[in-house]
Amino acid sequence: MATNGTNGTKSPSEKVFLIWGGEGWVAGHLKELLQNQGEKVYTTTVRMENREAVMAELDKYKPTHVLNCAGCTGRPNVDWCEDNKEQVIRSNVIGTLNLTDCCFLKGIHCTVFATGCIYAYDAKHPPGGEGYLEADPANFGGSYYSATKSKVEELMTTYSNCLILRLRMPVSDDLHPRSFVTKISKYDRVVNIPNSNTILHDLLPCAILLAKAGDTGIYNFTNPGAITHNEVLTLFKKYIRPDFEWKNFSEEEQSKILKAGRSNCELNSDKLAKRMKEFGVEVKDVHTAYEECFQRMKAAGVK
Repeated sequence: MATNGTNGTKSPSEKVFLIWGGEGWVAGHLKELLQNQGEKVYTTTVRMENREAVMAELDKYKPTHVLNCAGCTGRPNVDWCEDNKEQVIRSNVIGTLNLTDCCFLKGIHCTVFATGCIYAYDAKHPPGGEGYLEADPANFGGSYYSATKSKVEELMTTYSNCLILRLRMPVSDDLHPRSFVTKISKYDRVVNIPNSNTILHDLLPCAILLAKAGDTGIYNFTNPGAITHNEVLTLFKKYIRPDFEWKNFSEEEQSKILKAGRSNCELNSDKLAKRMKEFGVEVKDVHTAYEECFQRMKAAGVK
């Protein structure tokens, strides 16, 4: 790693966090967590691909840790990326690499909130079978979004200052528009396929632990196991909306209404669970985590 970019006024143990994508959903949760821990935290919305502006932000705030929550996922969904490929490259490839590289040059640890939507079930990794490991090569390129994410991840692993956390279908303790639960509760029909999910309440504190410890490399950042759409919506009906109903359709039927394919897979999160045990933290399996998530939502009056 390059020489540390601090100004020498901070004590060696003092940490300063700078969150990129500062107005985003995950960024907001991270900021609140860090503030509650008494940490010094700043946010920015500077475009990652603007090298001069990125360097200026790093010089201004002099962070010890950057948390990169920025990127282009598309609105209202990843289908948008199919028609805006240049923008996707600019943000998800050029921008992500530029920010990581700038941090490297200044000796700053960089945590990238990436995606696990770079895999699809296959003969070796069928539903209910073996989950994908961190070292397994990506095998899903059905969407341009996923294609860019897998390519940039491979390049980022070169950087010795970079921690890559692969989230999948993240869920918060509310009905935020970006939450996986909110999304599928609004669809006319849903597929019913087991998938890895990231329960933010459980896992974002783990991200902070890993960043503070200076961990690098890739972690599958999901709760252990996989859960189907129907299982999620059954819990939603049980705890939030007793009168909720939904319909299923097949992947083939789904593909007819989508511009881009969708990743369905299970990630093996043993590496994360093992590392968290060293901190005395248990990573709950996805079914338990979801049950507790909906219980918290009900207690908070979420409807």
